[in-house]
Amino acid sequence: MNDPTKSIQPIFNYNNVFFSFFYDDAGSCVHRSREYALNYVYSGEMVLDNGSEEIRIGKGECVFIPRDHHLTLYKKSCDGERYCGIFLMFTRSFLREMYGRFGRDRRIAASTPKLDPRAIKLPRTAELTSLFASMTPYFDPEVQPQGDFMQLKMQEGLLALLHIDDRFAPTLFDFNEPWKIDILEFLNENYMYEFTLAEMAHYTGRSPATFKRDFKKISDLTPEKWLIRKRLEVAYEKLREGGRKIVEVYAEVGFKNPSHFSTAFKKQYGIPPTALLA
Repeated sequence: MNDPTKSIQPIFNYNNVFFSFFYDDAGSCVHRSREYALNYVYSGEMVLDNGSEEIRIGKGECVFIPRDHHLTLYKKSCDGERYCGIFLMFTRSFLREMYGRFGRDRRIAASTPKLDPRAIKLPRTAELTSLFASMTPYFDPEVQPQGDFMQLKMQEGLLALLHIDDRFAPTLFDFNEPWKIDILEFLNENYMYEFTLAEMAHYTGRSPATFKRDFKKISDLTPEKWLIRKRLEVAYEKLREGGRKIVEVYAEVGFKNPSHFSTAFKKQYGIPPTALLA
């Protein structure tokens, strides 16, 4: 789910409830997951950037993030306090189980629309305030909750959403469509990041075996080689347009060092990248 860039303390995961700590203002991550999520800011500030707008989430505020949604998250200190946050991830299996328990009993009209697929800053409700206040002791890594207790907190978070807006029910309990996103769309948007095969599978809503099978339908290359070729193609266009330095371009497209970039570039195009600067 993330691409840390600066000093970040360990993120603790208790049954899909994540406690995170960022100690400076340089921490950022790229979020894209097939799961729905609820993110609460205990202290500091979080800025969500979806490419067209920014949403600021301050201390004591909460945001709902839909599945398959691409965001850059900036987690910052504010008013002298470091960023601390709690992230609840609602997996499809969890939502199916919860629908079996109480979803069918919710009297929601069949005409109730789903929510728009965007991040939503939530109102401060008594339910959300109570939920996250009860979870703050677990910012101490020496105080570890039991799994069944965290499961109850996940249920509490889900119920809090369902009571905020009727549209959460048809959104969260929609199991008709496979939770898959287009592989090429995902890779074309995220080619500059380092992904393992397991991560690419997860972010596109597939098992590793299904991802490899589906990828073979769209390319003769392996996913790793496809990413390298894509990075080189973008780098070629950026350099050909002029006005760019090689050191800027190779990092932008996802290469980690200039030597690897130059070798791969010459292998694909028959010329070194410096030839495009003449």
